[in-house]
Amino acid sequence: MPSITLDLIVEGGKASAGPQMGTTLGPLKINISDVVNKINEKTKAFAGMQVPVKVIVDTETKEFEITVGTPSASQLLLKELNAKKGSKTPKTEIIGDLTFDQIVKVAKAKKDAMASYKLKSQVKEILGTCVSMGITVEGENPKNVIKDVDSGKYDNKLNDNI
Repeated sequence: MPSITLDLIVEGGKASAGPQMGTTLGPLKINISDVVNKINEKTKAFAGMQVPVKVIVDTETKEFEITVGTPSASQLLLKELNAKKGSKTPKTEIIGDLTFDQIVKVAKAKKDAMASYKLKSQVKEILGTCVSMGITVEGENPKNVIKDVDSGKYDNKLNDNI
């Protein structure tokens, strides 16, 4: 099956028929509004976040498939905080505080896109993102929380089977 894949980054629930989509799909005689509507339907849960989307078009049948990726870890952390952007000076400006459970939630949401396979390592990756964004975890510097994860303090919450 000959196909064309279009990789896009769209705001959740607010995709529009921009030049990239039009120039790729227009010559194939694909109904672009159908594609946009399907993308918006599949990404509405990520409203306000930038979401990676793949549009795969069968060039013979004109059928299309849309796969939605997960927003970046920083986007998910900002959503958990209900914040617009990270800190410009994360060592001195703290933009918010999350619970350890929220960190685990973000790690689980990103698990398929992360380099590590164990939840414990994935949580540590997310905590590293918190450091660079100016986010504390239960009032602590995320670097200290990483040490706590390494010492086993959170092992009861880091069961990979949860």
